Amino acid sequence: MNSAAGTPVLSVKNLEAWYGESHILHGINFDVRPGEVVTLLGRNGAGKTSTLKSVMGIIGKRTGSIEFEGTDISRMPSDKIARLGVAFCPEERGIFASLDVKENLLLPPIIRSGGMSLDQIFELFPNLKERLGSQGTKLSGGEQQMLAIGRILRTGARFLMLDEPTEGLAPIIIQQIGHMIARLKSEGFTILLVEQNFRFASTVADRHYVVEHGKIIDTFANSEIKANMEKLHTYLGV
Repeated sequence: MNSAAGTPVLSVKNLEAWYGESHILHGINFDVRPGEVVTLLGRNGAGKTSTLKSVMGIIGKRTGSIEFEGTDISRMPSDKIARLGVAFCPEERGIFASLDVKENLLLPPIIRSGGMSLDQIFELFPNLKERLGSQGTKLSGGEQQMLAIGRILRTGARFLMLDEPTEGLAPIIIQQIGHMIARLKSEGFTILLVEQNFRFASTVADRHYVVEHGKIIDTFANSEIKANMEKLHTYLGV
């Protein structure tokens, strides 16, 4: 699918959000088009994860407009948003310690047809097939990340929000996550990715938004990364 074309799958306008009394997002504006991989780049505490949680409806208070496939979801509860085909993979992964790998994979309900079968997930992540009977939290960090992503691929969701999927992982596993994202993109998934590692982001994404102090302060296509390297170093402190 041509990511440069089409009505946005997700359109966020003037998004404000609060944790209790703390005002954390200050008028976020961005969109994601069909079949794109789009990243939110920024330092720790910039508001990237809060943006994903706001879209998913799991933040205290939010105002502004969030449209998914033309439907306003800004006041919907998270379970209804999930049933529309939105999936969120949090940075902490949420693996259930009392369940083995297979049980973790089978836990979420299927919300739409077209989700991946276990065999398709094992083709994407062969490590999981070998560890099927292992306790979820006994897996390596990389395997837990694969399990967390594999779990949402079963549900039938086609819009995936991945929060720091490469955080703390070995380079070989990061490369595997990159191949997985490229594969999902080729199969028509749309992905919103939160990353601090812009070098990784530049290998998988079509476009980037830079978040700072709860605002989008810059945006550029992946082809413009080299020309913006100095600015990126300033923004991200790398």
